[in-house]
Amino acid sequence: MTSWKVEFTAEAEKDGAALDRSQRLQVDKAILKVSQNPLPQSEGGYGKPLGNKQSHNLTGLFKIKLLKLGIRIVYTLVRTDEMMKIIVIAARADDEVYDTASKRIDI
Repeated sequence: MTSWKVEFTAEAEKDGAALDRSQRLQVDKAILKVSQNPLPQSEGGYGKPLGNKQSHNLTGLFKIKLLKLGIRIVYTLVRTDEMMKIIVIAARADDEVYDTASKRIDI
């Protein structure tokens, strides 16, 4: 199976640029792995659906958890283009990543 294309929103690009080099390498590695099959787990992929989080409706979005780094990556799928679109890369502290994702998809 070929990888899905990966695209970053402008904000997610800035999120990634703010990470230090070792964090960035681990984030890139995780995104590369998930891009092999970013579909929901219910369809045999790596995607962990978000649904409703802390009063935010994040249905249709998925997360990648980097436990040791305390970082979450939130993405959506553009199935017609086989594209995985990264929306936010942020610390998981106090669900900040979900607040940010909610704001970015409302735009």
